[in-house]
Amino acid sequence: MTAALLSLRGVSVGFGGVKVLDGIDLDVRPGEIRGLIGPNGAGKTTLLNVVCGIHGPSQGDVLLEGRSIVGLKPSRIAALGLGRTFQTSQLFRGMTVLENLMSGLHRRTRAGLIAASLNLASYREEEARAEEEARLALEFIGMADFADRPGTALSFGQQRVIEIARTLIGDPKVVLLDEPAVGLSMNRLAEFDRLLRRIRDEKGVTLILIEHVIRLVMDVCDQVTVLSSGRRIADGPPDQVRNDPDVIEAYLGKELRARHTAS
Repeated sequence: MTAALLSLRGVSVGFGGVKVLDGIDLDVRPGEIRGLIGPNGAGKTTLLNVVCGIHGPSQGDVLLEGRSIVGLKPSRIAALGLGRTFQTSQLFRGMTVLENLMSGLHRRTRAGLIAASLNLASYREEEARAEEEARLALEFIGMADFADRPGTALSFGQQRVIEIARTLIGDPKVVLLDEPAVGLSMNRLAEFDRLLRRIRDEKGVTLILIEHVIRLVMDVCDQVTVLSSGRRIADGPPDQVRNDPDVIEAYLGKELRARHTAS
């Protein structure tokens, strides 16, 4: 079996005496799309925050390619090949879509402030390469025609896709996606499903996504992990998780009952 690309070992996190994560073990293998689901307050976003270095665990370890990344700054973890999107839009106001994508290359640029302020040839060449990469990324997601539009003028769903493209432009090994389908219409979900598969198959990127659109999770994910009250209650292929009695009681049953009540 292929060694895990990302591993969590006994990860616990507490805030103000409240345990948000309780002894989480997790192995994500290269080329996998891993779903992370559970009711609100289950600890899903906290788990991603621990992986990318925003929060440190009170116990346990996080390993990327077998190396512990606990205690490293988020920028250092990103440099090791881990990308992240958030629940809310992170596009820069006043920038075009193209400029927002180019900002994703900042950790790979070498030209300094002096070169930029003097508009030296080295800076111009680097900017030209960054623009080319950004345009290729827009072509990949099918949004090349949006390059010159203001990023924050797009629909929320479009902004989420642009944020994913900006993360990919940094050439990550793993990308953490926090509710990426928020703002997407039902008609767009099938396109988004295909995009996630292409990111995995054509870019070789491993994906971990928190998502409340259960249909998307069950269709696109290779493995699904379920959290409830900070604990892992299930882990396995979608069909196995879907039929797990604990999952039905803790999460899927509540989702189905909520839908029935709303209708």
